[in-house]
Amino acid sequence: MAVKLHRCPNLWVKGPHPCWKVQKALDDAGIQYEIVKEKYFGPRSETVSRTGQKRFPWIEFEDGSVYREQSRDMARRISEGKLKEAPRAQASAST
Repeated sequence: MAVKLHRCPNLWVKGPHPCWKVQKALDDAGIQYEIVKEKYFGPRSETVSRTGQKRFPWIEFEDGSVYREQSRDMARRISEGKLKEAPRAQASAST
């Protein structure tokens, strides 16, 4: 399953950082993904139009649907092998 991880551009930040938590869970689970660096400051219009809010990280699936929860919940779901069953939203924005 190829997915896109939309996250902040601060790839060097580790530890309890939300984006890193989800990225590490994807790595540990062996899930292939592409990183999409979003704007750290500013309106984050793509994120808002796709998820309905401004927070990172979020995952975009091949069919264009998106998944967003608190990072600890996302990491847990990924670690449990249940990413495919994640609640998804269809956004009207073009990719």
